[in-house]
Amino acid sequence: MILEMKVPSPGESIKEVEIATWLVKDGDYVEKDQAIAEVDSDKATLELPAEASGIITLKAEEGDAVAVGAVVCLIDTSAVKPSGSAPVAEVKPVVETPKAEVKTEAPKVAPVADSSASEQAKQKTYAAQTPSPAARKILDEKNIQTSDVVGTGKAGRITTEDAVNAVPSMGTPTGGSRGSERTKLSMLRRKVAERLVAAKNETAMLTTFNEVNMTPINNIRNQYKDAFKAKHNGVGLGYMSFFTKAVTRALQLFPDVNSMMDGDYKVAYDFADISIAVSGPKGLMVPVVRNAELLTFRGVEAEIKRLAIRARDGQITVDDMTGGTFTITNGGVFGSMLSTPIINPPQSGILGMHNIIERPIAVNGQVEIHPMMYVALSYDHRIIDGRESVGFLVAVKEALENPMELLMDNNPKRALEL
Repeated sequence: MILEMKVPSPGESIKEVEIATWLVKDGDYVEKDQAIAEVDSDKATLELPAEASGIITLKAEEGDAVAVGAVVCLIDTSAVKPSGSAPVAEVKPVVETPKAEVKTEAPKVAPVADSSASEQAKQKTYAAQTPSPAARKILDEKNIQTSDVVGTGKAGRITTEDAVNAVPSMGTPTGGSRGSERTKLSMLRRKVAERLVAAKNETAMLTTFNEVNMTPINNIRNQYKDAFKAKHNGVGLGYMSFFTKAVTRALQLFPDVNSMMDGDYKVAYDFADISIAVSGPKGLMVPVVRNAELLTFRGVEAEIKRLAIRARDGQITVDDMTGGTFTITNGGVFGSMLSTPIINPPQSGILGMHNIIERPIAVNGQVEIHPMMYVALSYDHRIIDGRESVGFLVAVKEALENPMELLMDNNPKRALEL
């Protein structure tokens, strides 16, 4: 029996997928539920499992765009699983046949040219390459070789005028590789590019900046991170939980930042689904932490860890990345000091974190060294005014610089569930 395997639908809005990699070859025997291919949609990379055991016949090439519901391969379920390995062909020794002796003639020597004519040519070349003393001085100052200058004097001699008019050669690098490679972007990468360009072209995007003194958060982490990790089965106390809690608090104070444009309407949300940008093997992905405003520090850290592992292992799904009312991205893990993050449409705002650098700042009239981070809020000015955007970012800064009071209700042990 021949089974036609069709492309399943990864999500309601997805009409086609791209064959990223075949994990089997045409004619291979596959087991039921064995992963036979990786397919890219415009939102994620998914594995395609075999629906039955048998000999597979591929019907699409790597890189082909295949419509959802189209036949991608055939499986002959009546085929018997091959047993053992193919017999090894007998290797016969190669017998060398003695070659007939080949006589070689001594190379013929070309006649030597007339020595007097050769000497005259050498003298002429020497004269052409020997500039006048004044010309040599000019060439030395310009760092130009005499061989790079064509003389106009008698017998091709380089004159002072030739040296004055000579221009240093820029030269062309040689010996290095100048190859290039043309590869097709994956469907996921093409969709990301399309969305980024659309966000720039279709929104009135503006960015506002501020800086955060990370000393209070560092003090809390240094004091409680070991106990936190031991209590919560290896879940670490990172910066993301502090930023997520600060963002959800600021979204409640400035709800316009937690809204979206829908034609002529504004859609506001009374919950905070926070999209967290994470790096996966296929590029940047943005899974969503649902109802982050209800989660504790442990809940945020555990959920981010779960989603990051799924992204790293290629198990992230469309549902994991669908929705989201606001995004947090951390370029600081790659060393970025400052950036203007691009809005993740249809959202209206995105917060950019950056690296932490010790810098001198003024504290109560005194210069002190503190770990500082620049933060950036990019927002859609069509729906968010300057007062809301600046007020939101200031609220985030206040919560991060005073986490004990504003995020932990002055009880860090209870907030961290220790």
